[in-house]
Amino acid sequence: MARILACGAFLKNAACLLDTEAPLKPLWSVQHGDLSDPAACEALEQSVRALLEQVGGRIDAVAHDLHPDFFSTHLALRLAHELGVSAVAVQHHHAHIAAVLAEHGARHDKKSDTERDMARPVIGIALDGVGLGTDGVAWGGEVLLVDGAQCTRIGHLSPLALPGGDVAAREPWRMAAAALQACGMAEQIVPRFAPTVGEQAARTIHTMLQRGLNCPQTTAAGRWFDAVAGLLGLSVRQELEAQAAIALEQAAARYLQSRTLEVRASDWAVTSDGQIDVRPLLLSTLIATNLHNPAAVDEAAALFHLTLADALCAHAIAQAHIHHVRDVALGGGCFFNRVLTQRIVSRLGAAGLNVLQTTSLSCGDAGLALGQAWVAAYCVATSQSTTLNAAVALVECT
Repeated sequence: MARILACGAFLKNAACLLDTEAPLKPLWSVQHGDLSDPAACEALEQSVRALLEQVGGRIDAVAHDLHPDFFSTHLALRLAHELGVSAVAVQHHHAHIAAVLAEHGARHDKKSDTERDMARPVIGIALDGVGLGTDGVAWGGEVLLVDGAQCTRIGHLSPLALPGGDVAAREPWRMAAAALQACGMAEQIVPRFAPTVGEQAARTIHTMLQRGLNCPQTTAAGRWFDAVAGLLGLSVRQELEAQAAIALEQAAARYLQSRTLEVRASDWAVTSDGQIDVRPLLLSTLIATNLHNPAAVDEAAALFHLTLADALCAHAIAQAHIHHVRDVALGGGCFFNRVLTQRIVSRLGAAGLNVLQTTSLSCGDAGLALGQAWVAAYCVATSQSTTLNAAVALVECT
């Protein structure tokens, strides 16, 4: 038995308290929003203390995100010290997949055959905008092998540069420029984007990318969606979160309402180290799309969705066979995208795999705390968590 307080994510933060001895009905705080807001931080602390009061302050561990700078991490460390319990850092995408498993009832003290079956290893496909990886890189397009507290990274999307860091997530044209550079077509950055963003801005980003200045890498699926939306002229700057990805999904849905598309296997590749690469699609089709033809843009958007889904599924299916796994769990905010999700579910199901998704729980960061608690409970139950870095040591990432 373990009773865990989890402090949640940075975005759409919500905390929860999980008692594995009771039925799997965690106690949740309200959703506080993003922890960049001091008011949200204050509300989170009030919420977690209120959760603690409901159990008389008796918990076994406090779980939190791997990122050391989040307020939720600082709060977790402080509470763990006050209560004399372990603080367990859980990698963001491990937590996304664990949240799916927790909602499906994968418990530590299972007794029945069905329940023990649910505790077996799964392949996880975790797709979102950002989460700190164990290598210090921003992850978000991950294929994982999850077995309780053990999580091994067995694949990921090929990385893209983030020119200007976090600002690139708000300006899809920057991600489009990064995609051009990744495809060996950096010379197109200035002529393609100068008419929209200005000559100086386009030249600055071109120089940054060529020199690798303030261009951290990311494997996030969300940034690939931004890049393609920028390449197709659907978004230059985002006023709202996921605005570019939503525009891209809407374009794809318009096309697929009345048409079908054939995905070419030559439009993606998987390297020997598990990098899932969709640059061949950009080179063969997307970069050359006629932006003045709305139907062509919609077709390109649809082709990106289907190609990305097929590439991820091909790798996940291959890994499921290698590791003798039959369940695939889907987690992360990109699974709000119906076009992407339907294609992935269809492909995995056709391969004979059992697909696990969240039902009442958010697939995004609002449900992440349950996954953090689930992993930490495994750590406590197996006596593998004794220090702050316990969960980091348990994640075997290559």
